Amino acid sequence: MTRREFLQFLALATVSLPLSACIRPKKILVIGAGLAGLAAAKNLRELGHRVTVLEGRDRIGGRIWTSRKWHDLPLDLGASWIHGTQGNELTRIADHLRAKRIATSYDSATLLRSNGKELDSNDQGLLKRLQQKLESAIEMAQSQETDRSLRAVARTVSKSLDSDSKKMVEFLLNSQFEQEYGGRAEDLSAHWFDHSKEFGGEDVLFAEGFEVIVKHLAKGLDVRLGQVVQKVHSNGERVLVTTSKGHFDADQVLVTLPLGVLQSGKVNFDPGLPQAKANAIQRLKMGTLNKCYLRFPQAFWPADVDWIQILPENPGHWVEWVSFKQAAKKPVLLGFNAAQRGLDIEAFSDRAIVDDAMETLRRAYGSTIPNPTDWQITRWASDPFSLGSYSFNALGSTPKDREALAAPIDERIFFAGEATSTDYFGTAHGAVLSGYAAADQMQGE
Repeated sequence: MTRREFLQFLALATVSLPLSACIRPKKILVIGAGLAGLAAAKNLRELGHRVTVLEGRDRIGGRIWTSRKWHDLPLDLGASWIHGTQGNELTRIADHLRAKRIATSYDSATLLRSNGKELDSNDQGLLKRLQQKLESAIEMAQSQETDRSLRAVARTVSKSLDSDSKKMVEFLLNSQFEQEYGGRAEDLSAHWFDHSKEFGGEDVLFAEGFEVIVKHLAKGLDVRLGQVVQKVHSNGERVLVTTSKGHFDADQVLVTLPLGVLQSGKVNFDPGLPQAKANAIQRLKMGTLNKCYLRFPQAFWPADVDWIQILPENPGHWVEWVSFKQAAKKPVLLGFNAAQRGLDIEAFSDRAIVDDAMETLRRAYGSTIPNPTDWQITRWASDPFSLGSYSFNALGSTPKDREALAAPIDERIFFAGEATSTDYFGTAHGAVLSGYAAADQMQGE
């Protein structure tokens, strides 16, 4: 080796030191193989740490769950969309993977009365005025010192309205807020429900399902499935995690359990959680948004529509639908049930849910529409590993609670997940970004 080659070798070695040799490898446990846990584990592993991911389910992904039941149409039972493609980390990953995406447009939408008739110009004008009144009432409530629920704010708008106008206010509450945040209007904080940031651009679906992101993040990781975590014990120097199958020790632990699981008390922390963190866990709430995919022999609805909204007879019942006819060229409708209705419907059998959905669709599109040939249905609030769909800012909570939830304990126990994200709670990209942030904290950055 010449002197020049030797100096070049030393330069290259020095450049590579910060990535591996300058880092003391730690033994790290990550609890949860959802987006937050996998994103953090991937970053920590690439930095040279020994990382093991413990997952209670028999699959990875957490609240990302792509079904392959229909071989020609992968369906996401959990998160489906990249919400806002511009500057979104999920877009960067998807571009890197060259993952095919499908756009759905909120402009390609129709709003129907329960009998299937489109709202006429008078009804559309009334709905727009009511929306403006509701938005003004919320802005006024947010300017006041005392917080109230969205339901209480809406009452100030609807108290003097006729029955049809009150139905429209209920429709607005459900379609714009309960469906978005998963919480009941009675529980959503008027001050803080929308205290979040958004990315610009369109919303897109993954043609092959959201699992393409999960598989990418999980590649090369040591993931142990069926490890239901029961206890996290710290003695100040080491952390011991007890699962249904054994014991694991580590220098550091990252907890990415969903808010609903933390609230359930199924995992014991010893010593107990700091009071600020325990208070945050109780003040924030877990929302519910359930899906019902219906596959038909042919489409009976307009082929050029992505979103179908129906003013229901019963508040919150089958208000929002997505058509896959235009986006995926398949005769599939996806119906949503959120908040209280989302919770209630989980007690129904699959057959009863489908019958209930078809009653709404037949009222709107006629009694002769075909029966579905198959269906896929979710029950996220009953899922023991999530106990809900995603978190929301409840009455009595503030954004400070999310900061408290994300705060590490003694530089040994760290926390991530969408519920820890002040800016992007309730989103898949919020989960990924929280994982990155936790990995930086664990690294001491």
